[in-house]
Amino acid sequence: MEIWNEILGNQVLVCSVAGWTVAQVLKIIIDVVLNRSFNPERLFGSGGMPSSHSATVCALTTASGLKYGVGSFEFAISFVVAMVVMYDAMGVRRETGKQAQLLNSVFFENILNLDGVLLQEKLKEYVGHTPLQVAAGAVLGIGMTLVISSFY
Repeated sequence: MEIWNEILGNQVLVCSVAGWTVAQVLKIIIDVVLNRSFNPERLFGSGGMPSSHSATVCALTTASGLKYGVGSFEFAISFVVAMVVMYDAMGVRRETGKQAQLLNSVFFENILNLDGVLLQEKLKEYVGHTPLQVAAGAVLGIGMTLVISSFY
């Protein structure tokens, strides 16, 4: 029982996990509203609005700054990790999603009349994020941390 008190007493961890959780729930709600159907893959899948990766790392960075100060190594490490994660989400991961979309249309719609070339399953197209999705995740993570930190 003491372990749960320690976990729930860890402001940085609670803020980070809460940022991820709220972002994933919002992602599902937005997907249901836009597509009028529930896709269970959206619960743990990447991509979409808002970026749960951005929400998580921005909550981590903000909580570290509040708890340890912006001059601390905890803040410095989390800040650098946040920049790498958000840059990657808008860059490499976004391009990967675009390429998956193109390959899925080539192989499953057979627009090039390819014989004998088959994919076992569709490639995941929701991999990266637009800059707006990353920014929304960042604002969500920072906001969640400011609210949660008021209870610590």
